[in-house]
Amino acid sequence: MSDTFNNKINVLKALAIMLIVSGHLEFSLIPMFPPFSFHLALFFFISGYLFKDKYIENICDFITKKAKRLLLPYFLYTGFYLVITIIIAKLTGKFWGIPVNIKNYTITPFLNGHELDLSCPLWFVPQLFISLIFFLFIFKKLKELRTNKYLNIGFFFVLAVLATSLTPFRYDEFMLVVIRTLFSLFFIYSGYFYKNYVEEKINIFNYKWLFCILIVQSLLWLTNKDYTPQDGVGLSYVLVWGEFDDVLIPVLTSLTGIWAAMFLVDKLYPYIKDNRFFYQMGKNTYHIMANHVFIMYLITCALLYIKGIPIDIKNAHDIYWIYNPIKTTYFYFVVTMILSTYSGVFLNFIKEKFVLNNTKSIQK
Repeated sequence: MSDTFNNKINVLKALAIMLIVSGHLEFSLIPMFPPFSFHLALFFFISGYLFKDKYIENICDFITKKAKRLLLPYFLYTGFYLVITIIIAKLTGKFWGIPVNIKNYTITPFLNGHELDLSCPLWFVPQLFISLIFFLFIFKKLKELRTNKYLNIGFFFVLAVLATSLTPFRYDEFMLVVIRTLFSLFFIYSGYFYKNYVEEKINIFNYKWLFCILIVQSLLWLTNKDYTPQDGVGLSYVLVWGEFDDVLIPVLTSLTGIWAAMFLVDKLYPYIKDNRFFYQMGKNTYHIMANHVFIMYLITCALLYIKGIPIDIKNAHDIYWIYNPIKTTYFYFVVTMILSTYSGVFLNFIKEKFVLNNTKSIQK
């Protein structure tokens, strides 16, 4: 992959994480695409884009690599936020999580990932690990059967539609994982498909495509209840809990949303490709995902303190509740993106220093 492609996908990752954070603040960065109408599908798409055929013949290496990159930091963050949660509970009387026991901190991460409220956005990480492993084995079998790319994408599309149709069974923990996995596989393959069969061959980011996507999304919007609850279905869906209002619409709005995000990156890239902050944001999506809710919690505590309001008023709301959202939402967004990005920069700096010191010690 060329440096340009590397940098573009990095900018796309930066946009994807901004969409996640803005979604948790209940506003949309892209008009016509409500919060969480495609945001997580975009991350699965990026994972598929980065998937390489060589992994098919090195399954053990792939699993080890993904466990090290995804699961190890996940459990390190869980340990860190467990300590923070206990401290907050001592100060405010509110434990932001489920009871501490072996099951909730070893098995629950792979079921719903909501053992701790402060780090609950990281539920996506174990699910991404599961999805990538299943994708690897299924794709390997499809390769052995010598299926072509169109049959493959059709097969994965059917799995996504099957997932949305299974939403009545989401209350079973095992079925919840099945629903999320089946849905995600289509977007992982879509990323792989785009990278290998579209990117260098077809320009899909021209204004004819924009016109067509706007027409499709406007038709989908006719069914939207996210802003008019009295009728229609929601373009947003809650993947973590397997909640879909319709069978086909979540798949379609995910595809149009992914295209819209990539179109923005394609058009803006010449102007932001050298922006250091976007570069750091794209490189630290994991840390931003892990830390942004805690940072928002701290901002809320600070604002409550400044206003002379008891901080434990937060206890009566969910973890995403913020102080005076009409006035402060964008303040939260900007400050959270800056602090969570540079928390990642700092942690990576510490990690590099640790590795460097260990390497020098070994060499001695």
